[in-house]
Amino acid sequence: MTPPTAQARTSRGLALTILCAMQLMIILDGTIVTVALPTIQNGLGFSQSGLSWVVNSYLIAFAGLLLLSGRLGDLIGTKKVFLAGLITFTIASLVCGVANSPEMLIGGRFLQGIGAALASAVVLGMIVGLFPEPNEQAKAMGIYSFVSAGGGALGLIAGGVITDTFGWHWVFLINLPIGALTLLAGLKLLAEQPGLGLKAGADALGAVLVTAGLSLGVFTISQVSEDAFTGTELSLYGVVSVALLAAFVWRQATAKRPLLALRIFRSKEIVGANIAVVLVFSAGFGFQFLNALYLQRVLGFDSMETGLAFLPAPLVIGTMSLFFTAKLVARFGTRPVLLTGLLFLGVGLLWLSLAPVDGDYWVDIAPTLVVQGLGMGLTVPSVIMRAMSGARPEDAGLASGLNNTAQQAGAAVGLAVLATVATSHSNGLLDEGRPEVQALRDGYSLAFLCAAGFVFVAWLVTFFVLRDTARPAAAQDEAPVADVTPEAAPTVSHI
Repeated sequence: MTPPTAQARTSRGLALTILCAMQLMIILDGTIVTVALPTIQNGLGFSQSGLSWVVNSYLIAFAGLLLLSGRLGDLIGTKKVFLAGLITFTIASLVCGVANSPEMLIGGRFLQGIGAALASAVVLGMIVGLFPEPNEQAKAMGIYSFVSAGGGALGLIAGGVITDTFGWHWVFLINLPIGALTLLAGLKLLAEQPGLGLKAGADALGAVLVTAGLSLGVFTISQVSEDAFTGTELSLYGVVSVALLAAFVWRQATAKRPLLALRIFRSKEIVGANIAVVLVFSAGFGFQFLNALYLQRVLGFDSMETGLAFLPAPLVIGTMSLFFTAKLVARFGTRPVLLTGLLFLGVGLLWLSLAPVDGDYWVDIAPTLVVQGLGMGLTVPSVIMRAMSGARPEDAGLASGLNNTAQQAGAAVGLAVLATVATSHSNGLLDEGRPEVQALRDGYSLAFLCAAGFVFVAWLVTFFVLRDTARPAAAQDEAPVADVTPEAAPTVSHI
């Protein structure tokens, strides 16, 4: 293969910068809102469980439309889909920034999720097209993974600084200049990639079924602790949700061109690894949401202090992901590294559940974040590598789409479950006459225990379902390169 010229390398580097800028915005908006949530709640009058929809509306649209967005990239070209997602995301950020009611903000967040799904679904394929050489591709994917991991840390800190300095509206409005500059550069620098044409077909019905089923399911879970619906009504909603998701499975089994070919579930490795992905992201995203509320509602931190308080976890995650995890996987394999990471993560969450009402940050919080950071730094890259390793080459794109969907669906459902657990327990204690701060603390503590339970179930799945196979020495020598292929690269880090 002829090495690229200096001009070509510069052009590809600029194109990679554009793709990473969009990925950074997507990751930022998954975390930047977290520390602003109490301020948003006070400003727009959200209920405790209703507040989770500021996050869930984004995640549901993201999860439900990833598979369809990837297919659209195949049909009409990845550049068109990427730019459509960028434009949609930027416009939605404006809607969120000027929102003056809960309904308007939730609608804007759902629209942001649509834009994020369109762009995110094609980014990895575009990077592969830009960097076909294995070594260059590995470097590009390393940059992309670093941006994904770093974006989570930056979002937590930036959310606190922006909220305290300019107000919560600006956690969304900050996307406008970034989006505008990225769009102008993308129009000029990203290469056109022709698609198959719309006649090749896209399973729009499947996308509607999975998005509606997931949305209704998360809504039903979130309303358990509210008084708006009776138990019979919630049961009915739950049944309809299950029916919609079952209809989605039936559609995938019978559609000529399904969004998710069910043959991929014949692999025990893929099924087991994606179950672990769902559980890990359920625990990670729900923990982040509730820990921000614990720091502010119980310990009295302001937005900026909350953002800075999270800093130990992403610093440790970034250090582990960039410098240690790939080497450990190359030497020991994904299963031992994943089992170790899950153990650290579960212990960290158990430790956090012991934090008292009058807790000291450096004694009760910071050490748990370091332990969880070690866990996530080992767990996220290895579990995603494992989820991709069981796929045949012709199913790599399918496995990547399933893995992305598992991440976002896990985050949405996990957040709804943990927020409902915390709210229900706190409300019950308040009804018994407990002080509000104590009731809130106990609710969050129970939710942290549940999150730890998710992680330990993932450990059991990994131990009993996933098995390492002996690799020849040559394959082991090549492992560091294989570990950073686009399908194996972690796309999201939620802590």
